[in-house]
Amino acid sequence: MPLLIGPIAHPLMRAQLAPQAVEAAPVLGALQGGGMAGIAPQGWPRLLAGDRMLPVWQTGWTPALRRYAEIFGLEPQDHDGRALLGLGEPAAEADEWQPALAAALAAWLLRLPASRPAGDLRRRLPMIATWVASRQRAAGENPGLPHVGPAGSPRTRIDSVEEPYSAYFSMEEIRLSQRRNDGDWTPPLLRAVFVSGDATVVLPWDPVRDRVMLIDQLRAGPLARGDAQPWLYETVAGRVDAGETPEQAARREAVEETGIALTRLIPAPHNYPSPGAMAEYLYLYVGIADLPDDSAGLGGLATEDEDIRSHLIPRAELTRMALAGEIRNGPLLNLALWLELRHAEIRQSLDAAMPGAADPGRLDRPGLPPSTGGV
Repeated sequence: MPLLIGPIAHPLMRAQLAPQAVEAAPVLGALQGGGMAGIAPQGWPRLLAGDRMLPVWQTGWTPALRRYAEIFGLEPQDHDGRALLGLGEPAAEADEWQPALAAALAAWLLRLPASRPAGDLRRRLPMIATWVASRQRAAGENPGLPHVGPAGSPRTRIDSVEEPYSAYFSMEEIRLSQRRNDGDWTPPLLRAVFVSGDATVVLPWDPVRDRVMLIDQLRAGPLARGDAQPWLYETVAGRVDAGETPEQAARREAVEETGIALTRLIPAPHNYPSPGAMAEYLYLYVGIADLPDDSAGLGGLATEDEDIRSHLIPRAELTRMALAGEIRNGPLLNLALWLELRHAEIRQSLDAAMPGAADPGRLDRPGLPPSTGGV
């Protein structure tokens, strides 16, 4: 019988995998890593020599525990004749292990059909975890928004959710009924949704030089549509990985795609770009950055086959392009027009955060010209 140790022995995890587990004699040692346990495939802690008494829980092999261990590739490890389950090779660490996310991911995986090969699910764990984390954020956001739709509860009845396609992204088919505005219920409806998880979008802006950084890269959507120009001016953007915040994702993506560091993030209106068919939610930001002449170039991760080129453009030119219809990327268009409306207000807030500046209206840095709008 295996002994659960570390994150897999957390009460939220035991409730999903082995609710009948009983506490056993502790193990002497220390755990290293584990910040991504139950979230990333190789996120489990390593057992080292130490003087701590580590709690363990004894359990039989429940169907849920066996399936879960198979998906994550977990095998019992012998330690002084005791079979410990929940150990492995630590992955890149998160700031802090998130038990609620790990337990929600476990519940999601266990609801999937048993016919799905465990190896296929293991390969998809990063994207599945991203989607589960997106659902967690959605459940806790926007409580103060104005009420939309018919009053009363419930407003929808979901009969089934199936996943007819799953690779990097996936499709979900949702069968549901909806309460109409007149109070009656619709007959059963079928809705197909493209599932990709939340993403972060950030427009780097240098308020001293009053210039922004754009990128361009080949995009599959315009290519599939037959667009003669499938390379688009865009913002820095990317998925919000499980275990990180949208703000952390914005800073990470800026470094990966352009090599620049953002000193501050100004949140713009977040939104669903195409809510009729996509479950994607976008977190939009203006990122304050230092953008000298040599900051543009080539970027992107080779591991993701990214081929990205960055461009420096005066903010006023970006506004002109947006109004002239030359910007076809929706998030960039939103941020360009929002920044045009809010740049003076943002400057004032940045000035207020820089006490001692010789001229609070200029945001000057030593050796840099004042903000004139030119490159």
